[in-house]
Amino acid sequence: MRTDIAAIIFDCDGTLVDSEEPGLDVLHQLVRAEGLDVSREQVDRQFRGTVMAENVAWVAGQLGDASPAFAAAFTRRIRHAQAERFRQGLNAMPGAAELLGRLRIPFCVATNGPREKVELTLGLVGLRHHFGPRVFSAYEVGSAKPDPGLFLHAAEALGVPPESCAVVEDSLAGVQAGLAAGMKVFALLPRDEHLAQRGETLCFIEDLLALDRLLHGVDA
Repeated sequence: MRTDIAAIIFDCDGTLVDSEEPGLDVLHQLVRAEGLDVSREQVDRQFRGTVMAENVAWVAGQLGDASPAFAAAFTRRIRHAQAERFRQGLNAMPGAAELLGRLRIPFCVATNGPREKVELTLGLVGLRHHFGPRVFSAYEVGSAKPDPGLFLHAAEALGVPPESCAVVEDSLAGVQAGLAAGMKVFALLPRDEHLAQRGETLCFIEDLLALDRLLHGVDA
């Protein structure tokens, strides 16, 4: 195990569970149903890794309806439709179960999603038991990525200094939060030369199998 990492903080959607894409598919469908002509690619750029309130506020702004009633109703529709889609079938990301079973240092989940969502998705793919009470939601902490507060809260709960923590993320907002927290970041993203200038604190990885090899120096 790499000795410079004493704890690992995982994102959930798109990092441990393949729920990011179907969740965005549902969001795209519902946004289109409201009459907005947006592409799936635009939804990905606009909403990936962000909190639902920001997504709904953007839709409300496009529709010219800033009423709390619309926001509440649209949020409920999204959450319900996403949960139904998730129950139709999700998978753990490749290497997730093996990596979590191999880790012998503290680790946790820190997500911008609400607790009911992360509990559902981790449970559906059989990963929930790995985490016990170590599941942290931005809704409960009061800080959402790209702000570093969620990750700093998780590090404190794990009893590990931020500089000794590593973050595993698949979104730009999550990468930004990890870097702002002073943590090492493993990014499940295409290499970005601007971000890569952060040097040794940022490492682009293809999947969790590659992360397992980096952490343990073995064939995953």
